[in-house]
Amino acid sequence: MSLKILQTKYFVWGTLLAPVVPFLYLQGRYARYKIGRLPDASGPTIGTSGEGGEPVRMLVIGESTAAGVGARTHEEALAGNFARNLSRKIGRAVAWTVVGRSGITIGETIGELVPTIPDEDYDYIMLALCGNEVLKLNSPGRSRRDMIRLIGILRKSNPRATFFMTNAPAVRLSPILPNPLKAVLGALSALHDANARDYTSRLERVYYFRQPTYVPEGFFADGIHPSELGYRVWSERMIEYFEQEYGW
Repeated sequence: MSLKILQTKYFVWGTLLAPVVPFLYLQGRYARYKIGRLPDASGPTIGTSGEGGEPVRMLVIGESTAAGVGARTHEEALAGNFARNLSRKIGRAVAWTVVGRSGITIGETIGELVPTIPDEDYDYIMLALCGNEVLKLNSPGRSRRDMIRLIGILRKSNPRATFFMTNAPAVRLSPILPNPLKAVLGALSALHDANARDYTSRLERVYYFRQPTYVPEGFFADGIHPSELGYRVWSERMIEYFEQEYGW
């Protein structure tokens, strides 16, 4: 789906929903109160997973899922789980580094997280972003512009890196968000999913995980963020998808 169509849908829906925005805002505030706020994963933000040969280096950068919200440690969150699956795929150990902050957007990542990345040469870069593009109602056009810019910045310092992008949040699968808020955010998330699939198809060594249509029971820690089981299942599915879809 072209960016022009996505942008048109975004602005048309925004206009139609304008009268109920105050209600949706109150629903969102209540949902936030009901869900509460889980802490980031604790423990070291660096580690090594898997076995075999000189470790490759992987950077995990982004929002709450990069920060490991919903898991006790990063070893059991996105970084550790994806690194273990990546290690099995490539037959080498994976040394991972996490740079994450809950609530951050793609644009904010460029200005606030990128300068804090350790000075290493990374072989793989996981971009765990897009959730806050949906929650903060950013347009597909803005998200596309910011993500392409972010990839360009990271590619300049890591020219050989392969990029992985986590999916736009599967809001429609949340067991805790109320309607109509869930329907509205789910529709916006679907636009961001279509947007990411479109622009990543023209980028070299950038693999995007398509938004899932199903998750198993116990996937969520709080109805929004993955649990340790969720991170494990998510990571396994991403590696499988990248193999099947991209022949990687």
